[in-house]
Amino acid sequence: MAGRYRLVTRKVTMGTAVAVLALLMSACGESGGSDGAPEAPRQTNTGNSAPSGQPTPEKPDDAAPPDTSRTLASIEGANGFSVTLHTAQRDAGGFLTVTGTLKNTTSEDLIAPINWSGEEVDVKKTGPSLAGATLVDKTEKKRYYVLRDTEGYPLTTTGISAVRPGESVSIFAQFPAPPASTTQVDFQMPLMPPATIELS
Repeated sequence: MAGRYRLVTRKVTMGTAVAVLALLMSACGESGGSDGAPEAPRQTNTGNSAPSGQPTPEKPDDAAPPDTSRTLASIEGANGFSVTLHTAQRDAGGFLTVTGTLKNTTSEDLIAPINWSGEEVDVKKTGPSLAGATLVDKTEKKRYYVLRDTEGYPLTTTGISAVRPGESVSIFAQFPAPPASTTQVDFQMPLMPPATIELS
């Protein structure tokens, strides 16, 4: 009788252990994390500054030449550079893209001024750029700066350092678009005079 009792007890104990082990394995399989906590959904960095659900600016192809059939303005700088602005086009989503051509008008190599990159610490990590360019809406009395992405990189031409004699470089810069009632703005790059351009 005592032997049968020990046998039944042993069977009950083993059955309980198996049930507990199965329950633990099931709980671990549902957690998705090594610490037993549910795994949080992963977030994807979209690399733009527009709020969720809003259109985002698209960076034009740096290698694509601008439409040079139009000239909105020509800027002659005292530093040997000239800038010809070709387009100032409103994009879907409330952005304004300005395109142009930067040229070294001298017979010597020219170094792009560091002022063109702007004064913000966040954009200096991109190296040489045109992040210091601005648009001024005199009617609304507002100044617009080059757009940045979520990592602080400016949506403008980057990498301009030395420009050879007579060399031309295609440039662009994206800004928030002024109100539809604004038809003209002043475009300005540091160390160069402003130029009034028509918006389209």
